[in-house]
Amino acid sequence: MKYDAIVIGAGLSGLVATSGIAAYGKHVLLLDQEPESSFGGQAWWSFGGLFLIDSPEQRRMGIRDSYDLARQDWFGSAAFDQGEHDDWGKQWAEAYLDFAANEKRQWLKNLGISFFPVIGWAERGGYLADGHGNSVPRFHIVWGTGPGILDPFKKLVSKYIDGGLVTYLPRHQVNSLLKENNAVVGVEGSVLVDDESERGEKSSREVKDSFHYKADHVVIATGGIGANFKLIRENWPERLGPPPKQMISGVPDHVDGKMIQKAEESGANVVNKDRMWHYTEGIKNYNPVWSDHGIRILPGPSSLWLDAEGNRLPSPNFPGFDTLGTLESIMKTGYDYSWFILTQSIIEKEFALSGSEQNPDLTGKSIKKVLKRALPGAPGPVEAFKEQGEDFVVADNLTELVTEMNQLSGENLLDEQHILSQIEARDREMDNQFTKDLQITALRGSRFYKGDKLIRTAKPHKLLDSKHGPLIAVRLNILSRKTLGGLQTNLSGQVLNQQRKPITGLYAAGEASGFGGGGIHGYRALEGTFLGGCLFTGRIVGKTIGNS
Repeated sequence: MKYDAIVIGAGLSGLVATSGIAAYGKHVLLLDQEPESSFGGQAWWSFGGLFLIDSPEQRRMGIRDSYDLARQDWFGSAAFDQGEHDDWGKQWAEAYLDFAANEKRQWLKNLGISFFPVIGWAERGGYLADGHGNSVPRFHIVWGTGPGILDPFKKLVSKYIDGGLVTYLPRHQVNSLLKENNAVVGVEGSVLVDDESERGEKSSREVKDSFHYKADHVVIATGGIGANFKLIRENWPERLGPPPKQMISGVPDHVDGKMIQKAEESGANVVNKDRMWHYTEGIKNYNPVWSDHGIRILPGPSSLWLDAEGNRLPSPNFPGFDTLGTLESIMKTGYDYSWFILTQSIIEKEFALSGSEQNPDLTGKSIKKVLKRALPGAPGPVEAFKEQGEDFVVADNLTELVTEMNQLSGENLLDEQHILSQIEARDREMDNQFTKDLQITALRGSRFYKGDKLIRTAKPHKLLDSKHGPLIAVRLNILSRKTLGGLQTNLSGQVLNQQRKPITGLYAAGEASGFGGGGIHGYRALEGTFLGGCLFTGRIVGKTIGNS
């Protein structure tokens, strides 16, 4: 059978594209190399944050946002500077900002997607007004987290499968694109053996058969390179210092970037390979699902951040302010880990963990469980990591804390007196309502936003005040995550060749396309924009092919 379209990848962008194409009455073949248990891809594991502009949720929280302010933040963060490599990324950014400020929320609402009422404030920047960062909170958490975003599209695709418009074939690994007269006309690859692995677990690559399918349109929606440490290191930019010798993975093993490489071998233009998004607050999962499984701490602004040798990171490398700026600062120390020092009061109010499985109250849509976050004590998943995670140290005094930190690292780099002097200097600044310490200014300022005051920023206090103890240290690892570059696409989602002309029959969506144009984010992201980029690009591709 010849299909109207083949979609490679059953993640969020692939499901959005598939359902969009099928809505026009066209037949779609949906291929994915993973077992059916992983239907929905990486998005299932996400915290479910989406970037919206001037939403009702923002207005109810007293946030004054606007398209102009969001555009200022986006372009100040992106710092587009690569000419033709950035041309389409800039155009996608303009289109996405318009989408986020207008029809995005209503479209999601029509699909049954709603939001937690408190808006998160990610990537706060800490530079000038036209530099990197969100000037206001924009991180809208979907009620139901990642699974809550996926559910409407899983249901749509399932409906089209039942109706005969979509054929879904798991365990089908695409190895190459079929071309005729410079047009992509189909795919060929390997049928992998059946595998009973659970969602996210590493699955077998043993081959039992081959396949060959043709279609008028082929969509690449296979994600980025986040689990491919070799490729990450090969593409690592000098501006971020040396690549980490040790890191942990925020995505399952199958996120290997191989389909991007295969498309490039077929003449597709891949741009901005050195643009990446890796987190600096990674902790090793004590109950791993995939290889080198890591979880990201979503920190409030109060923890003291030290490098591997116990030196406080320079301003504005504060928790939650500038992911890549902090990554650069850490990597240039010559080590690939750092430390938080905090108190029990801070962990109770400020620590959250990224991911659907780490937020069962939000994922399960349980108002009763969400209300328990206001009670004393850290959230259950955070407390579990504090007790069982190898990266946590808890002590009643600084001498014991530093001793155990040195034992954990095995490098004996930390000097208690040096750390004590920095903590005491910081604590002295708490004696007045005014201060020269920009982190203290920032954490006090964050409490003017009632969302932070309610659930994200602890009441300012001295770290050595025993009433707020015990003391806690957390070793922070580099956590791989997103690819900001990718297959260059025009505003219809068509993949461009290396002469920057559309390749007939070939499209890309989601992370494989750099979330649009081969790099919609430029050099830095504002958060809540990765899932949103998958939604937007998948929607565009669905409409383009559906209308063709």
